[in-house]
Amino acid sequence: MTTTRPAAPTAVKGLAAIVGFLVMVEFASGILQGYYTPIYPQIAEHLSIAEGDINWFEAAQLIVSALCIPLLARLGDLVGHKKVLLISTAVTALGSWWLAFAPGFTTFLIGWAIQGAYVVWLPLEIAIIHRRTRDSGRQELLTRRGAAILVGSLELAVIIGAVTSGLLVESMDMNLLLTLPAIVVTAVFFVILVGIEQAPGDDSGGIDWTGLGLISLALGILMGGLVWLRLDGAGSPWGWLTIAVSLVAFTYFWRFEQQHPEPIVDVRLLSSPAQWPVQVTAFLFGIPVLGGQIPLSTYAQADPAVRGYGLGADSAFISTLIGLYVITLAIGAFTLPLTTRLLGGVRRALIVACILVGVGYLLWLPFHDETWQALINMGIAGLGSGALVAALPAAAAAAAPPERTGIATGMTNGTKTVGGAIASAIFAIALTATGSLDATAEKVAPLSGYLTVWAVCAGASFLAALALMAAPKHAFSDAPTEPAAH
Repeated sequence: MTTTRPAAPTAVKGLAAIVGFLVMVEFASGILQGYYTPIYPQIAEHLSIAEGDINWFEAAQLIVSALCIPLLARLGDLVGHKKVLLISTAVTALGSWWLAFAPGFTTFLIGWAIQGAYVVWLPLEIAIIHRRTRDSGRQELLTRRGAAILVGSLELAVIIGAVTSGLLVESMDMNLLLTLPAIVVTAVFFVILVGIEQAPGDDSGGIDWTGLGLISLALGILMGGLVWLRLDGAGSPWGWLTIAVSLVAFTYFWRFEQQHPEPIVDVRLLSSPAQWPVQVTAFLFGIPVLGGQIPLSTYAQADPAVRGYGLGADSAFISTLIGLYVITLAIGAFTLPLTTRLLGGVRRALIVACILVGVGYLLWLPFHDETWQALINMGIAGLGSGALVAALPAAAAAAAPPERTGIATGMTNGTKTVGGAIASAIFAIALTATGSLDATAEKVAPLSGYLTVWAVCAGASFLAALALMAAPKHAFSDAPTEPAAH
């Protein structure tokens, strides 16, 4: 008679310590994600650019991030996740220091794009936890719990970053103000170096440089078409033609990757029944959670007496608004294990989270004149967003083979980042009154642009909920224990 072997107590020995060090990494990630948001208008003034053009920083960073993720995630599976975590942290530190001394739009854009290497941190951290709990018998449960702790810590750090910059922006030189995130990221490099154990990669093979070049080309053509629309207006035939060419390039890339034995993006894995709903959800979720950040900040600081819309908030109060919003994100992340249990599974919890995000942004359309309305809208969206940030990488890991957890978790951030990058470029067009990068052009975004942003964010969230309904019911849960054989 064969019986099921109980999980060894040593399987998760030291897991708490590893999660503790990874929490410090997510603290730095939270600082980066929260620190700049309250001071976007001041950064625009510092660089003498239009308000809507701030979105191009986000678009550039997200595109670079999207290109980094498949490469770094693949490297993680090959050489070990700690090594790649160190590399991405060093690159992020370089970009952060670059921002502190960038004198103009172009140089700031380059630094902002380089800083985007931090986007791979969370997927790599979850892959580290997933690998460490492999022999525990509760791998997916422990991974989800670890992800919830990391994301909850990240969101709390976002509050600290937002409050700090909002309080200091009026009293500190902008160049000096921008050095603080760089110091934090540099310190975290040494935390990873000392605190995280090195483990060998689980996969073998090489890197698909041709595939990386093809996806870079396709994304570059797509962003070129969006820039063309930004310059010449939504009626530009050359802009739409360029976007059509990018779709052809994406199609060729997909077919190439299907035939490659070691693809940079494992499209066969991503198109599996358990994976594609997660990846589509991540793409659509990137539209509100990444693309919608800057418009929310600039709208809240708009003076209603001058523009006829906005909340008239200063940077310090924006920090408070962000803090309250991020608290709801932390609640959504920390309560993910509870909501998963109450709703009867991960898939249902993800669907409810998408609906909450959609409802939160949909409420912005009729209710955007008062601060209390903004708080309710952001709070509802925040609960869903926190759960999604925590659950999506863990769900992808659960539906992937052990040697592909790095690429699976990485691609949730990759597809989310591509969605955010496209949204940021589109929102830059929607929030520009003139369709020109001319420094003398009108710098005030129209209210109709903000309404478009909120409608797109809501629609994307509801579509994500529909995509998840196509996933197998038990795709993201621990595999049931096999009965004893007699």
